[in-house]
Amino acid sequence: MKRQMAASTLVFCLATVAWVTGQTKVTAPKNKYTPAQDVQLGREASAEVRKQLPLLNDDNVENYVERLGARLAENIPAEFRHNEFRYTFDVVNLREINAFALPGGPMFAHRGMIEKAGSEGEIVGVLAHEISHVALRHGTAQASKAQKYQMGQMGSAILGAIIGGRTGSVVSQAGQFGFGTAFLRFSRDYERAADILGAQMMAQAGYDPRAMAAMFRTIEREGGPGGPEFMSNHPNPGNRSEYITREAEALRVSNPVSNTRDFQNVQARLGQMSPAPTTEEVSRRGNPGGSRGGDTRGEGGRSGPAPTGRVSAPSTRYQTYNEGDLFRVSVPSNWREIASESAVTFAPDGGYGAMNNQNVFTHGVQIGMARSENHGLDEATNELIASLAQANPRLARSGNSTRGTLGGRPALRTILANISDATGGREAIVLYSALRTDGSLFYLVGVSPDEEFRAYQSVFNKVAGSIQFMR
Repeated sequence: MKRQMAASTLVFCLATVAWVTGQTKVTAPKNKYTPAQDVQLGREASAEVRKQLPLLNDDNVENYVERLGARLAENIPAEFRHNEFRYTFDVVNLREINAFALPGGPMFAHRGMIEKAGSEGEIVGVLAHEISHVALRHGTAQASKAQKYQMGQMGSAILGAIIGGRTGSVVSQAGQFGFGTAFLRFSRDYERAADILGAQMMAQAGYDPRAMAAMFRTIEREGGPGGPEFMSNHPNPGNRSEYITREAEALRVSNPVSNTRDFQNVQARLGQMSPAPTTEEVSRRGNPGGSRGGDTRGEGGRSGPAPTGRVSAPSTRYQTYNEGDLFRVSVPSNWREIASESAVTFAPDGGYGAMNNQNVFTHGVQIGMARSENHGLDEATNELIASLAQANPRLARSGNSTRGTLGGRPALRTILANISDATGGREAIVLYSALRTDGSLFYLVGVSPDEEFRAYQSVFNKVAGSIQFMR
Protein backbone atom coordinates (compact mmCIF):
# COMPACT_ATOMS: atom_id res chain seq x y z
CA MET A 1 0.00 0.00 0.00
CA LYS A 2 1.42 3.37 -0.98
CA ARG A 3 2.29 5.75 1.75
CA GLN A 4 0.67 9.17 1.72
CA MET A 5 3.02 12.05 2.43
CA ALA A 6 1.32 14.91 4.23
CA ALA A 7 2.79 18.38 4.11
CA SER A 8 3.71 17.98 7.78
CA THR A 9 6.25 15.18 7.15
CA LEU A 10 9.41 15.95 9.15
CA VAL A 11 12.57 16.23 7.06
CA PHE A 12 16.06 17.30 8.12
CA CYS A 13 18.53 18.70 5.62
CA LEU A 14 22.12 19.84 6.05
CA ALA A 15 22.13 22.58 3.45
CA THR A 16 21.54 26.14 4.56
CA VAL A 17 19.77 28.96 2.75
CA ALA A 18 20.61 32.63 3.06
CA TRP A 19 17.47 34.63 2.31
CA VAL A 20 18.08 38.05 0.83
CA THR A 21 15.84 40.95 -0.15
CA GLY A 22 15.78 39.95 -3.81
CA GLN A 23 13.50 36.99 -3.20
CA THR A 24 10.37 37.21 -5.39
CA LYS A 25 6.98 37.35 -3.69
CA VAL A 26 4.44 34.80 -4.92
CA THR A 27 0.68 35.08 -4.41
CA ALA A 28 -2.10 32.56 -4.97
CA PRO A 29 -4.75 33.56 -7.54
CA LYS A 30 -8.44 33.99 -6.83
CA ASN A 31 -10.32 30.73 -6.62
CA LYS A 32 -14.04 29.92 -6.48
CA TYR A 33 -13.37 26.40 -5.25
CA THR A 34 -12.65 25.34 -1.67
CA PRO A 35 -9.56 23.30 -0.74
CA ALA A 36 -11.91 20.42 0.07
CA GLN A 37 -13.22 20.57 -3.49
CA ASP A 38 -9.64 20.47 -4.77
CA VAL A 39 -9.17 17.26 -2.81
CA GLN A 40 -12.34 15.71 -4.21
CA LEU A 41 -11.53 16.65 -7.81
CA GLY A 42 -8.00 15.35 -7.47
CA ARG A 43 -9.17 12.10 -5.90
CA GLU A 44 -11.61 11.45 -8.75
CA ALA A 45 -9.09 12.30 -11.45
CA SER A 46 -6.36 10.25 -9.75
CA ALA A 47 -8.57 7.16 -9.76
CA GLU A 48 -9.00 7.50 -13.53
CA VAL A 49 -5.28 8.10 -14.07
CA ARG A 50 -4.57 4.81 -12.31
CA LYS A 51 -6.98 3.06 -14.67
CA GLN A 52 -5.68 4.62 -17.85
CA LEU A 53 -1.92 4.97 -17.42
CA PRO A 54 0.61 2.19 -16.70
CA LEU A 55 2.18 2.66 -13.27
CA LEU A 56 5.72 1.40 -12.74
CA ASN A 57 4.94 -0.36 -9.44
CA ASP A 58 8.58 -0.68 -8.39
CA ASP A 59 9.03 -0.05 -4.67
CA ASN A 60 12.65 1.09 -4.92
CA VAL A 61 11.91 3.73 -7.53
CA GLU A 62 8.60 4.84 -6.03
CA ASN A 63 10.00 5.12 -2.50
CA TYR A 64 12.85 7.25 -3.82
CA VAL A 65 10.48 9.66 -5.58
CA GLU A 66 8.26 9.75 -2.48
CA ARG A 67 11.22 10.77 -0.33
CA LEU A 68 12.09 13.60 -2.67
CA GLY A 69 8.48 14.75 -2.81
CA ALA A 70 8.03 14.62 0.95
CA ARG A 71 11.18 16.67 1.43
CA LEU A 72 9.72 19.37 -0.80
CA ALA A 73 6.24 19.21 0.73
CA GLU A 74 7.77 19.91 4.14
CA ASN A 75 9.08 23.18 2.73
CA ILE A 76 5.84 24.57 1.31
CA PRO A 77 5.49 28.09 2.79
CA ALA A 78 2.94 28.29 5.60
CA GLU A 79 0.60 30.58 3.64
CA PHE A 80 0.24 27.94 0.93
CA ARG A 81 -0.25 24.90 3.15
CA HIS A 82 -3.66 23.27 3.23
CA ASN A 83 -4.30 20.71 5.93
CA GLU A 84 -6.71 18.87 3.63
CA PHE A 85 -4.05 18.19 1.00
CA ARG A 86 -2.10 14.93 0.91
CA TYR A 87 0.84 14.83 -1.46
CA THR A 88 1.31 11.40 -3.03
CA PHE A 89 3.84 10.39 -5.66
CA ASP A 90 3.55 7.69 -8.32
CA VAL A 91 5.83 6.83 -11.22
CA VAL A 92 4.18 6.26 -14.61
CA ASN A 93 5.91 3.76 -16.88
CA LEU A 94 6.03 6.02 -19.94
CA ARG A 95 9.01 7.15 -22.00
CA GLU A 96 8.10 10.81 -22.45
CA ILE A 97 9.69 13.42 -20.19
CA ASN A 98 6.64 14.56 -18.28
CA ALA A 99 5.09 14.97 -14.85
CA PHE A 100 1.75 16.27 -13.63
CA ALA A 101 -0.01 17.02 -10.38
CA LEU A 102 -3.72 17.00 -9.60
CA PRO A 103 -5.63 19.30 -7.24
CA GLY A 104 -5.26 18.29 -3.63
CA GLY A 105 -1.88 16.61 -4.02
CA PRO A 106 -1.76 13.44 -6.22
CA MET A 107 1.36 13.61 -8.39
CA PHE A 108 2.56 11.42 -11.25
CA ALA A 109 6.10 11.47 -12.68
CA HIS A 110 6.96 9.76 -15.95
CA ARG A 111 9.78 7.25 -15.87
CA GLY A 112 11.28 9.08 -18.84
CA MET A 113 11.76 12.20 -16.73
CA ILE A 114 13.71 10.28 -14.10
CA GLU A 115 15.84 8.54 -16.73
CA LYS A 116 16.73 11.78 -18.54
CA ALA A 117 17.56 13.78 -15.40
CA GLY A 118 21.21 14.73 -15.13
CA SER A 119 21.07 15.03 -11.36
CA GLU A 120 18.78 14.49 -8.40
CA GLY A 121 18.26 18.24 -8.33
CA GLU A 122 16.71 18.12 -11.80
CA ILE A 123 14.10 15.59 -10.66
CA VAL A 124 13.46 17.71 -7.58
CA GLY A 125 13.05 20.78 -9.80
CA VAL A 126 10.18 19.21 -11.75
CA LEU A 127 8.54 17.91 -8.57
CA ALA A 128 8.87 21.34 -6.93
CA HIS A 129 7.26 23.00 -9.93
CA GLU A 130 4.31 20.59 -9.84
CA ILE A 131 3.87 20.78 -6.06
CA SER A 132 3.78 24.56 -6.44
CA HIS A 133 0.86 24.31 -8.87
CA VAL A 134 -1.01 22.28 -6.25
CA ALA A 135 -0.10 24.51 -3.30
CA LEU A 136 -1.10 27.64 -5.24
CA ARG A 137 -4.26 25.81 -6.36
CA HIS A 138 -3.69 26.71 -9.99
CA GLY A 139 -5.83 23.89 -11.41
CA THR A 140 -9.06 25.03 -9.77
CA ALA A 141 -8.11 28.71 -10.12
CA GLN A 142 -7.89 28.12 -13.87
CA ALA A 143 -11.19 26.25 -13.69
CA SER A 144 -12.69 29.20 -11.81
CA LYS A 145 -11.90 31.44 -14.76
CA ALA A 146 -13.45 28.87 -17.10
CA GLN A 147 -16.51 28.27 -14.95
CA LYS A 148 -18.60 30.73 -16.92
CA TYR A 149 -18.13 28.39 -19.90
CA GLN A 150 -17.53 24.97 -18.43
CA MET A 151 -20.22 22.32 -18.65
CA GLY A 152 -19.98 18.71 -17.53
CA GLN A 153 -17.83 17.37 -14.74
CA MET A 154 -14.81 19.47 -13.83
CA GLY A 155 -12.96 16.42 -12.56
CA SER A 156 -13.07 14.83 -15.99
CA ALA A 157 -11.92 18.06 -17.58
CA ILE A 158 -8.93 18.27 -15.27
CA LEU A 159 -8.16 14.63 -15.99
CA GLY A 160 -8.24 15.26 -19.72
CA ALA A 161 -5.96 18.25 -19.42
CA ILE A 162 -3.36 16.17 -17.65
CA ILE A 163 -3.56 12.73 -19.24
CA GLY A 164 -4.07 14.03 -22.74
CA GLY A 165 -0.93 16.11 -22.93
CA ARG A 166 -1.74 18.27 -25.89
CA THR A 167 -5.34 17.13 -26.13
CA GLY A 168 -7.93 17.26 -23.41
CA SER A 169 -10.98 15.34 -22.36
CA VAL A 170 -14.08 15.49 -24.53
CA VAL A 171 -15.65 17.23 -21.56
CA SER A 172 -13.47 20.27 -22.13
CA GLN A 173 -14.71 23.29 -24.01
CA ALA A 174 -13.94 22.93 -27.73
CA GLY A 175 -11.24 20.52 -26.68
CA GLN A 176 -11.29 17.86 -29.37
CA PHE A 177 -10.36 19.71 -32.54
CA GLY A 178 -6.69 20.24 -31.83
CA PHE A 179 -7.38 23.10 -29.43
CA GLY A 180 -6.20 21.05 -26.49
CA THR A 181 -7.89 21.77 -23.17
CA ALA A 182 -8.45 25.48 -23.34
CA PHE A 183 -8.96 26.36 -19.72
CA LEU A 184 -6.85 23.79 -17.92
CA ARG A 185 -3.52 24.33 -19.52
CA PHE A 186 -1.62 26.52 -17.10
CA SER A 187 -1.20 30.14 -18.11
CA ARG A 188 2.23 31.69 -18.39
CA ASP A 189 1.61 33.73 -15.25
CA TYR A 190 0.85 30.54 -13.35
CA GLU A 191 3.93 28.89 -14.82
CA ARG A 192 6.16 31.71 -13.66
CA ALA A 193 4.65 31.59 -10.16
CA ALA A 194 5.19 27.81 -9.99
CA ASP A 195 8.78 28.24 -11.15
CA ILE A 196 9.50 30.89 -8.51
CA LEU A 197 7.78 29.11 -5.62
CA GLY A 198 9.35 25.84 -6.73
CA ALA A 199 12.80 27.44 -6.72
CA GLN A 200 12.21 28.74 -3.19
CA MET A 201 11.04 25.33 -1.99
CA MET A 202 14.05 23.67 -3.60
CA ALA A 203 16.40 26.03 -1.81
CA GLN A 204 14.72 25.41 1.52
CA ALA A 205 15.00 21.66 0.91
CA GLY A 206 18.72 22.04 0.21
CA TYR A 207 18.85 21.99 -3.60
CA ASP A 208 20.21 24.51 -6.07
CA PRO A 209 17.23 25.92 -8.05
CA ARG A 210 19.43 26.16 -11.13
CA ALA A 211 18.81 22.43 -11.52
CA MET A 212 15.17 23.22 -12.31
CA ALA A 213 16.25 25.46 -15.18
CA ALA A 214 18.60 22.74 -16.42
CA MET A 215 15.79 20.17 -16.47
CA PHE A 216 13.48 22.52 -18.38
CA ARG A 217 16.21 22.92 -21.00
CA THR A 218 16.45 19.13 -21.25
CA ILE A 219 12.67 18.86 -21.64
CA GLU A 220 12.61 21.42 -24.43
CA ARG A 221 15.59 19.80 -26.17
CA GLU A 222 14.40 16.19 -25.97
CA GLY A 223 10.66 16.57 -26.19
CA GLY A 224 10.48 14.72 -29.49
CA PRO A 225 8.45 15.35 -32.66
CA GLY A 226 5.74 17.96 -32.32
CA GLY A 227 7.27 19.48 -29.20
CA PRO A 228 7.59 18.24 -25.63
CA GLU A 229 4.36 17.07 -24.03
CA PHE A 230 5.25 18.76 -20.73
CA MET A 231 5.60 22.15 -22.39
CA SER A 232 2.21 21.89 -24.08
CA ASN A 233 0.55 22.20 -20.66
CA HIS A 234 3.40 24.15 -19.05
CA PRO A 235 4.32 26.87 -21.56
CA ASN A 236 7.59 28.74 -21.12
CA PRO A 237 6.66 32.17 -19.71
CA GLY A 238 9.73 33.61 -21.42
CA ASN A 239 13.30 33.93 -20.08
CA ARG A 240 12.61 30.96 -17.82
CA SER A 241 16.23 30.02 -17.22
CA GLU A 242 17.21 33.62 -16.57
CA TYR A 243 14.66 34.38 -13.87
CA ILE A 244 15.12 31.00 -12.17
CA THR A 245 18.86 31.72 -12.08
CA ARG A 246 18.24 35.17 -10.59
CA GLU A 247 16.01 33.61 -7.94
CA ALA A 248 18.72 31.07 -7.15
CA GLU A 249 21.24 33.87 -6.72
CA ALA A 250 18.86 35.62 -4.34
CA LEU A 251 18.39 32.47 -2.27
CA ARG A 252 22.09 31.58 -1.99
CA VAL A 253 22.00 27.89 -1.13
CA SER A 254 25.22 26.73 0.50
CA ASN A 255 26.30 23.09 0.35
CA PRO A 256 23.44 22.11 -1.99
CA VAL A 257 22.55 18.45 -2.43
CA SER A 258 24.31 17.04 -5.47
CA ASN A 259 24.02 13.57 -6.94
CA THR A 260 23.24 10.99 -4.31
CA ARG A 261 23.84 7.28 -4.29
CA ASP A 262 20.06 6.76 -4.30
CA PHE A 263 19.81 8.77 -7.52
CA GLN A 264 22.53 6.71 -9.16
CA ASN A 265 21.00 3.44 -7.98
CA VAL A 266 17.53 4.35 -9.24
CA GLN A 267 18.80 5.36 -12.68
CA ALA A 268 20.80 2.14 -12.88
CA ARG A 269 17.75 0.12 -11.86
CA LEU A 270 15.60 1.76 -14.53
CA GLY A 271 18.32 1.11 -17.09
CA GLN A 272 18.09 -2.62 -16.41
CA MET A 273 14.34 -2.71 -17.10
CA SER A 274 12.67 -3.13 -20.47
CA PRO A 275 12.31 0.23 -22.22
CA ALA A 276 9.21 2.17 -21.23
CA PRO A 277 6.52 2.47 -23.93
CA THR A 278 5.49 5.80 -25.38
CA THR A 279 2.07 7.24 -24.67
CA GLU A 280 1.08 6.58 -28.28
CA GLU A 281 2.10 2.91 -27.98
CA VAL A 282 0.01 2.53 -24.83
CA SER A 283 -2.91 4.21 -26.57
CA ARG A 284 -2.69 1.81 -29.53
CA ARG A 285 -2.62 -1.19 -27.21
CA GLY A 286 -5.64 0.07 -25.32
CA ASN A 287 -6.06 1.36 -21.80
CA PRO A 288 -3.71 -0.60 -19.52
CA GLY A 289 -5.85 -0.35 -16.42
CA GLY A 290 -9.00 -1.85 -17.85
CA SER A 291 -10.92 1.39 -18.37
CA ARG A 292 -13.46 1.23 -21.14
CA GLY A 293 -12.34 2.10 -24.62
CA GLY A 294 -13.60 2.08 -28.16
CA ASP A 295 -17.03 3.44 -27.25
CA THR A 296 -17.91 6.37 -29.45
CA ARG A 297 -20.72 7.43 -27.17
CA GLY A 298 -20.40 8.35 -23.54
CA GLU A 299 -18.05 10.25 -21.31
CA GLY A 300 -14.41 9.35 -21.55
CA GLY A 301 -14.80 6.80 -24.34
CA ARG A 302 -11.92 6.45 -26.78
CA SER A 303 -12.71 6.39 -30.45
CA GLY A 304 -10.23 3.95 -31.90
CA PRO A 305 -6.78 4.48 -33.41
CA ALA A 306 -5.22 7.86 -34.06
CA PRO A 307 -6.95 9.82 -36.84
CA THR A 308 -5.31 9.47 -40.22
CA GLY A 309 -6.74 12.70 -41.59
CA ARG A 310 -7.71 10.75 -44.71
CA VAL A 311 -11.48 10.95 -44.93
CA SER A 312 -14.24 10.45 -47.45
CA ALA A 313 -15.83 13.55 -48.87
CA PRO A 314 -18.91 14.65 -46.91
CA SER A 315 -22.01 12.88 -48.17
CA THR A 316 -24.56 15.00 -49.99
CA ARG A 317 -27.23 13.13 -48.03
CA TYR A 318 -27.92 14.50 -44.56
CA GLN A 319 -29.16 12.77 -41.42
CA THR A 320 -31.07 14.63 -38.71
CA TYR A 321 -30.34 14.20 -35.00
CA ASN A 322 -32.45 15.36 -32.08
CA GLU A 323 -30.23 16.29 -29.14
CA GLY A 324 -32.68 15.85 -26.27
CA ASP A 325 -35.08 18.73 -25.99
CA LEU A 326 -32.38 21.29 -26.79
CA PHE A 327 -31.86 21.41 -30.54
CA ARG A 328 -32.06 19.52 -33.83
CA VAL A 329 -29.26 19.38 -36.39
CA SER A 330 -28.60 17.71 -39.75
CA VAL A 331 -25.13 16.49 -40.77
CA PRO A 332 -23.66 14.47 -43.66
CA SER A 333 -24.87 10.89 -43.39
CA ASN A 334 -21.32 9.49 -43.38
CA TRP A 335 -20.41 11.40 -40.20
CA ARG A 336 -20.61 9.60 -36.86
CA GLU A 337 -22.08 11.01 -33.67
CA ILE A 338 -19.77 11.15 -30.62
CA ALA A 339 -21.66 12.45 -27.59
CA SER A 340 -20.57 13.50 -24.13
CA GLU A 341 -22.20 15.31 -21.23
CA SER A 342 -20.93 18.68 -22.43
CA ALA A 343 -21.07 18.56 -26.22
CA VAL A 344 -21.85 16.45 -29.25
CA THR A 345 -19.43 15.90 -32.09
CA PHE A 346 -20.00 14.70 -35.65
CA ALA A 347 -16.98 13.51 -37.63
CA PRO A 348 -16.15 11.15 -40.53
CA ASP A 349 -14.20 7.90 -40.24
CA GLY A 350 -10.49 8.70 -40.36
CA GLY A 351 -11.17 12.18 -39.02
CA TYR A 352 -11.38 11.24 -35.36
CA GLY A 353 -9.68 8.81 -33.03
CA ALA A 354 -7.41 8.40 -30.04
CA MET A 355 -4.06 10.09 -29.63
CA ASN A 356 -2.10 10.24 -26.39
CA ASN A 357 -5.01 8.31 -24.89
CA GLN A 358 -7.49 11.08 -25.74
CA ASN A 359 -10.00 11.75 -28.50
CA VAL A 360 -8.81 14.07 -31.27
CA PHE A 361 -10.44 15.27 -34.48
CA THR A 362 -9.19 16.60 -37.79
CA HIS A 363 -12.54 17.02 -39.60
CA GLY A 364 -16.06 17.62 -38.33
CA VAL A 365 -18.18 19.78 -36.06
CA GLN A 366 -18.69 20.07 -32.34
CA ILE A 367 -21.81 21.61 -30.82
CA GLY A 368 -22.30 22.67 -27.23
CA MET A 369 -23.53 25.33 -24.86
CA ALA A 370 -21.48 27.49 -22.53
CA ARG A 371 -22.53 29.62 -19.61
CA SER A 372 -21.52 33.25 -19.96
CA GLU A 373 -21.52 36.16 -17.54
CA ASN A 374 -21.76 38.59 -20.44
CA HIS A 375 -25.19 39.65 -21.65
CA GLY A 376 -24.12 40.57 -25.18
CA LEU A 377 -23.35 38.16 -28.01
CA ASP A 378 -20.21 40.00 -29.10
CA GLU A 379 -18.77 40.12 -25.60
CA ALA A 380 -19.57 36.48 -24.82
CA THR A 381 -18.06 35.30 -28.11
CA ASN A 382 -14.97 37.47 -27.76
CA GLU A 383 -14.40 36.27 -24.24
CA LEU A 384 -14.67 32.65 -25.32
CA ILE A 385 -12.18 33.18 -28.15
CA ALA A 386 -9.83 35.13 -25.88
CA SER A 387 -9.87 32.34 -23.32
CA LEU A 388 -9.10 29.78 -26.02
CA ALA A 389 -6.29 31.92 -27.41
CA GLN A 390 -4.77 32.54 -23.98
CA ALA A 391 -4.09 28.86 -23.53
CA ASN A 392 -3.39 28.17 -27.23
CA PRO A 393 -0.91 30.76 -28.51
CA ARG A 394 -1.08 29.38 -32.07
CA LEU A 395 -4.83 29.99 -32.25
CA ALA A 396 -5.64 33.26 -34.00
CA ARG A 397 -8.49 35.06 -35.71
CA SER A 398 -8.55 35.21 -39.48
CA GLY A 399 -10.45 38.45 -39.96
CA ASN A 400 -13.49 39.99 -38.32
CA SER A 401 -16.67 38.21 -37.27
CA THR A 402 -19.67 38.45 -39.57
CA ARG A 403 -23.30 38.63 -38.49
CA GLY A 404 -26.08 36.26 -39.41
CA THR A 405 -28.59 33.98 -37.76
CA LEU A 406 -28.42 30.56 -36.14
CA GLY A 407 -31.66 28.76 -35.48
CA GLY A 408 -33.49 32.03 -36.04
CA ARG A 409 -31.40 33.91 -33.46
CA PRO A 410 -28.79 36.61 -34.03
CA ALA A 411 -25.42 34.95 -34.48
CA LEU A 412 -21.77 35.58 -35.20
CA ARG A 413 -19.54 33.64 -37.57
CA THR A 414 -15.82 33.82 -36.80
CA ILE A 415 -12.94 32.23 -38.69
CA LEU A 416 -9.91 31.07 -36.68
CA ALA A 417 -6.62 29.41 -37.57
CA ASN A 418 -4.63 26.90 -35.55
CA ILE A 419 -1.97 24.19 -35.78
CA SER A 420 -3.49 20.73 -35.39
CA ASP A 421 -1.99 18.67 -32.58
CA ALA A 422 -3.13 15.54 -34.41
CA THR A 423 -1.41 16.23 -37.74
CA GLY A 424 0.97 19.12 -37.09
CA GLY A 425 -0.56 20.92 -40.07
CA ARG A 426 -2.52 24.13 -40.28
CA GLU A 427 -6.23 23.83 -39.64
CA ALA A 428 -9.06 26.25 -40.27
CA ILE A 429 -11.83 26.67 -37.72
CA VAL A 430 -15.20 28.33 -38.05
CA LEU A 431 -17.06 29.28 -34.89
CA TYR A 432 -20.79 30.00 -35.00
CA SER A 433 -22.22 31.48 -31.80
CA ALA A 434 -25.65 32.62 -30.62
CA LEU A 435 -27.23 33.44 -27.27
CA ARG A 436 -30.00 31.20 -25.99
CA THR A 437 -33.02 32.51 -24.11
CA ASP A 438 -31.45 31.42 -20.80
CA GLY A 439 -28.39 33.58 -21.50
CA SER A 440 -26.02 30.70 -22.28
CA LEU A 441 -23.84 30.83 -25.38
CA PHE A 442 -24.66 28.20 -28.01
CA TYR A 443 -21.67 27.37 -30.20
CA LEU A 444 -20.95 25.24 -33.24
CA VAL A 445 -17.31 24.69 -34.18
CA GLY A 446 -16.33 23.34 -37.60
CA VAL A 447 -12.76 22.17 -38.27
CA SER A 448 -10.86 20.96 -41.31
CA PRO A 449 -7.29 21.12 -42.60
CA ASP A 450 -6.58 24.56 -44.00
CA GLU A 451 -6.18 23.29 -47.57
CA GLU A 452 -9.61 21.61 -47.43
CA PHE A 453 -11.48 24.45 -45.79
CA ARG A 454 -12.84 25.89 -49.02
CA ALA A 455 -14.64 22.60 -49.70
CA TYR A 456 -15.81 22.16 -46.11
CA GLN A 457 -17.04 25.72 -45.65
CA SER A 458 -20.28 25.04 -47.50
CA VAL A 459 -20.82 21.88 -45.42
CA PHE A 460 -20.30 23.76 -42.15
CA ASN A 461 -22.67 26.50 -43.31
CA LYS A 462 -25.31 23.92 -44.21
CA VAL A 463 -24.96 22.18 -40.83
CA ALA A 464 -25.24 25.52 -39.05
CA GLY A 465 -28.24 26.42 -41.18
CA SER A 466 -30.01 23.23 -40.11
CA ILE A 467 -29.95 24.12 -36.40
CA GLN A 468 -33.42 24.30 -34.85
CA PHE A 469 -33.75 25.23 -31.20
CA MET A 470 -36.36 23.20 -29.36
CA ARG A 471 -36.58 25.67 -26.49
